[in-house]
Amino acid sequence: MGWIPDEGKGLPPPGVVNRNSFWLGGMGWCAAIMNGNVLSGVHRQVLLTTIGWFLGYHLTKYENYVHAKLDREMNEYMKLHPDDFAPKEKKTFAEIVEPFIPVR
Repeated sequence: MGWIPDEGKGLPPPGVVNRNSFWLGGMGWCAAIMNGNVLSGVHRQVLLTTIGWFLGYHLTKYENYVHAKLDREMNEYMKLHPDDFAPKEKKTFAEIVEPFIPVR
């Protein structure tokens, strides 16, 4: 058992390129650059970028699990309390907009 329960295993995996992995990979690369010259320590740049990318991927995976869990709980609440979420009557655009009276 990992940090995501078994019920989270049914979620589709996030894309390899996502906002968190891109951001944390870039932060890892910046941390490696700050430590020395741009051309020295290329192995360190690759390593820290890869670690950041890996952490970002799994952070996105956990984020998707948490949001799916919250969505499930919210939908369950809506099913249990349908009177609180009654559908509103649909209005036409003409009913919303005030009548046009030209002023000269």
